[in-house]
Amino acid sequence: MKDVGQRTAEATALKHAVPYIRIFKGKTFVLKAGGGALEREATARALVEQVDVLHQVGIRVVLVHGGGTQSTDLARALGAEARFVEGRRVTDEKALEVAAMVLNGAVNTQLLAVCRKVGLPAVGVSGVDAGLINARKRPPVRVGDELVDYGFVGDIAAVDPKVLISLLDAGYVPVVSPLSAADDGTLLNINADTVASALAVALKAEKLLFLTGAAGILERADDPGSLVSYTDLAGLRRLRDEGGLVRGMLPKTSAIEAAIHGGVRRVHILSHDLPDGLLAEVFTNEGVGTLVVEDVNALSPAEQAAGQLPLPVFSGGGGS
Repeated sequence: MKDVGQRTAEATALKHAVPYIRIFKGKTFVLKAGGGALEREATARALVEQVDVLHQVGIRVVLVHGGGTQSTDLARALGAEARFVEGRRVTDEKALEVAAMVLNGAVNTQLLAVCRKVGLPAVGVSGVDAGLINARKRPPVRVGDELVDYGFVGDIAAVDPKVLISLLDAGYVPVVSPLSAADDGTLLNINADTVASALAVALKAEKLLFLTGAAGILERADDPGSLVSYTDLAGLRRLRDEGGLVRGMLPKTSAIEAAIHGGVRRVHILSHDLPDGLLAEVFTNEGVGTLVVEDVNALSPAEQAAGQLPLPVFSGGGGS
């Protein structure tokens, strides 16, 4: 049984969340969860339970999932080894088959089953459904001294969010696989961070949130204690130029920049392993991860006074 102090603390936390609920009710959040967040049912359930809280207080949530870890494991079991260039997966014909099995099959269905167990009304879709994402096959690109053919990897040409808007209006949570297609029906694999960013722009989302295996953006890639509390686009460029952004954080950075340039005012990066981290990031001043905005200096004094941006710039917390 909970003691009085614990019950009082929970009631106080709920009271402190009310101003944020007022601000965000009716707004759209796009949440991207990497495959690592979905590997174990307990972790997936913890995520879905937090999404359910957002849904219950009137926030319209679109959940985009990856499946890179699962795709790599299945490819290896089939005798193939995944290849990455600058954090992006090379997708040949066999890898495309694996992506379809994992993304539109195992991961999406298992995640929907967890939603059913929690009681969250969710519907699974992919970029192929209802023309949600129109993609073009990426041409070979030069990376350093190498000409890289990414295979069946797509670049987003257009987004038609009508199917997502219809689901949101009907009270459902869309669970989106990033597998997409070209006009001629060719299936194309697209980085899930890129898809989440494009959907956030198309839906005019209030927030884009990335749940990752990292605590957030780090000032020094090998130092977990160097968490950047918040930064802006200039700060991201500095970190990239100084080599602080490596591996999977590189495509994530591009997705963050695209979202902000497209009108998404706040992008968050936080760990999927932190208990109730998503709720702490959304409903507290301090947050738990990294907040990225277009320009820290452009924020009004009223926004800062309302707790929308914690101080100082590199403080080791997140922010709502």
